[in-house]
Amino acid sequence: MTKIWQVEINLKLISERAKNTMSDYLGIEFMDVGDDYMIARMPIDHRTKQPMGIMHGGASCVLAETVGSTAAQYCVNREKYYCVGLDINTNHIRSMRSGYVTAIAKPFHLGKSTQVWSIEIKNEEDKLVSVNRLTMAILERKD
Repeated sequence: MTKIWQVEINLKLISERAKNTMSDYLGIEFMDVGDDYMIARMPIDHRTKQPMGIMHGGASCVLAETVGSTAAQYCVNREKYYCVGLDINTNHIRSMRSGYVTAIAKPFHLGKSTQVWSIEIKNEEDKLVSVNRLTMAILERKD
């Protein structure tokens, strides 16, 4: 696949922009970016577990939407457009009690008014934890 990004991506700048947000609170870190993918990871700890001691399904959704929506923003001319989430679908495959999960976002579709992203979340043994599909709307800036 050809390079999909409209501007150069600086992972340090993404992390700075996320300060004092949900992704910062949950410990989400952006790890890597390639020509057609973006990767982030999240710890499984007291912030991301449900009462049964396993990763909360909502935390999985937050990680998927965080990496997918961040990637989406870099696929548009950010002076003219911005992206917002329309829909997220998550299928939970495997539970997690500790360690880290890693999410890789790749686009299915990069259109003029919508984007559809695939986000696979895996554990440290590279086993699938969840599969996610994120649909983003592309909106025109009015300011």
